[in-house]
Amino acid sequence: MLIRAITLEEKDLYNRMVTHPLQSWEWGEFKKLNGQQIERVGFFEGGKLMNAFQVSFHQVPGGNTVGYLPKGPMPDEEQLKSLQQLAAKHKAIFVKIEPNVMIKAGSKNSGFATIDKFIRDRGGQKGHALFTKYTFVLDLEKTQDELFAQLHSKTRYNIRLAIKKGVQIIDDTSEGGLETFLRLLRETTTRQSFYAHDDDYYRGLWKALGKSGIMRIFHAVYNETVLVSWIIFNFNGKLYYPYGASSSLYREVMASNLMMWEVIKYGQQNKLKSFDMWGALGPEPDQKDPWYGFHRFKEGYGGTLMENFDSYDLVYNQTFYKLFNAADKVRWAGLRVKKMFGI
Repeated sequence: MLIRAITLEEKDLYNRMVTHPLQSWEWGEFKKLNGQQIERVGFFEGGKLMNAFQVSFHQVPGGNTVGYLPKGPMPDEEQLKSLQQLAAKHKAIFVKIEPNVMIKAGSKNSGFATIDKFIRDRGGQKGHALFTKYTFVLDLEKTQDELFAQLHSKTRYNIRLAIKKGVQIIDDTSEGGLETFLRLLRETTTRQSFYAHDDDYYRGLWKALGKSGIMRIFHAVYNETVLVSWIIFNFNGKLYYPYGASSSLYREVMASNLMMWEVIKYGQQNKLKSFDMWGALGPEPDQKDPWYGFHRFKEGYGGTLMENFDSYDLVYNQTFYKLFNAADKVRWAGLRVKKMFGI
């Protein structure tokens, strides 16, 4: 097997091989705008690309880096050897891997235990997950009538109410559409007291993905006012909902419910196979959890609750790894303090 860097001329071939937007070529270009170094590796047999992944390296104090391989392929010997070589090249303390592997939540699958043992036997250890453990995934290959029938009754009612009230869903995939999203996002984060990326992050996202066809921006409009704005990803036959924002106005017209339904219809019209709603609580969610409302909202659309494979750190410098984790705990404690005191 030949293992080498992917070239720019192989961009389209690479994109057809990987299975998640965070592994797309365009996402790597976006990370470069944030100052990260990107490595794309291909595994070839007989001149044919058989597998590929993209890993980003983030600079940390002391001249070292940390690597991140989100939503990549199933780990194997070739992948881990390649990561070890890249880690040496970039002076990485560790490389975090979060494979794009999931099972139905609550099901027993020995495959997870097998992968866990494989990674641990090669020096990997459980790390702090950057992706949520669970997500709802909706099968878009059903008919529209079947999808509507499997909605929770309250969700169906809210969609019909939004339609009756005259809420409109528009595609505004443009720089102006992004600025509308950012305005609503600032309002949302202030109202709900959670942290989001700054405006430059999303403007960089637009620069890298805006014209690729991967990124779409939808607005829910009522009474000539944008009430809800979502960024969605369309990649390799799958739909994703990573970012959303909303206004506090006209909450009674249920604009978000219609938005989700129209996004589902968009996925069907574009012959996409599934819709990953990008995050949920577990099988027995705590109703006091601050994210319970988001979980219940997504649950209303009849998707299957899926469990993602764990996050692992492939550690190459144990001393610096301990220091990094200690500093990271202080950082997260500081963020919790800021949230507590509104600073």
